[in-house]
Amino acid sequence: MEKTPRYKVIVSDRSRKMLATHIRFLAQKSPSAARKVKNELIAAIRSLHQMPERFPFLEAEFIPPNKYHKMFAEKWYLLLYQIKDQTVYVDYIVDCRQDYGWLLR
Repeated sequence: MEKTPRYKVIVSDRSRKMLATHIRFLAQKSPSAARKVKNELIAAIRSLHQMPERFPFLEAEFIPPNKYHKMFAEKWYLLLYQIKDQTVYVDYIVDCRQDYGWLLR
């Protein structure tokens, strides 16, 4: 049986800051919900070490085709990442309840 290749997952500083901002905001309302969301998002990111191709590409007017894969996690969050060789680069973690039109322009 062939072993599934494992990818290295790198989370950009920008993504880390976006995640921290989302969690800090949520913690003001519910610290337990913030912990749960943080753990779920981290688990989703870690899951990318296997078969990151399983999620579709983002299709947007101003984004080059086949550049970013998109993964929805924890109901409201969109993770955008690139795959280069055996490395996954998580570039954005966006709360879809906020205006993220800036990302698509």
